[in-house]
Amino acid sequence: QVQLVESGGGLVQPGGSLRLSCAASGSIFSTYPMGWFRQAPGKEREFVAAIRGSTTIYANSVKDRFTISRDNAKNTVYLQMNSLKPEDAAVYYCSSRRGNRIATTPNDYDYWGQGTQVTVSS
Repeated sequence: QVQLVESGGGLVQPGGSLRLSCAASGSIFSTYPMGWFRQAPGKEREFVAAIRGSTTIYANSVKDRFTISRDNAKNTVYLQMNSLKPEDAAVYYCSSRRGNRIATTPNDYDYWGQGTQVTVSS
């Protein structure tokens, strides 16, 4: 079983930055693809970024602003968010899936954290 705990959310002004962290349990962490999703009120959960090994993929809406990375020694995955916009405001979820394939749809992921709120407002 994999447990995921997010942290790092908060209130930031437009144009600002935040770094989200996701601490994972389980010795299999280093081999699992990891993803970040977000969900704004009244909207469906949407893909943000994913990583497996050195391979990363991003949603077009965050490309060149967000960076996903992982530290296998710390069992932690990060999401560095720069140039934040009001439309980035949402609850951000860390996720993991069994297997080797990076995926971009929520149904493809097996494990989820509880989420961390990101608010972008002046």
